[in-house]
Amino acid sequence: MSDSIDIEDLLLRTFVGINPEEQLSRQDVTLQIRLNVDCRPAGISDDIDDTVNYRTLTKAIIHEVEENRFKLVEHLAERVAGLCLAFDPRIEQVGVTVRKPGALRFARSVGVTIERSRDGE
Repeated sequence: MSDSIDIEDLLLRTFVGINPEEQLSRQDVTLQIRLNVDCRPAGISDDIDDTVNYRTLTKAIIHEVEENRFKLVEHLAERVAGLCLAFDPRIEQVGVTVRKPGALRFARSVGVTIERSRDGE
């Protein structure tokens, strides 16, 4: 399937990092999320009930990220991917990129990208 819903540059603040000082205050992270979902039904009907409500999903993602602590961006990405797949059975696959600005002195950001699917592959 080539249809997707994309949530781009979602800027959130959370506790993330392996160093003790990184767990003292929230840091910025940016998320890119691609939801592989069949958009045809909603494209034909023009009805929100025929697609994934990305506004409601985004609110759940914000809560998940901002109300928890993470040592690794890899773990943060896994949690977001799992939340997306559990949110709506129409989401067959999800891609999540998490970027942490300022993690390395000479790099704009460091990040991880994962892809997870409902069938576990």
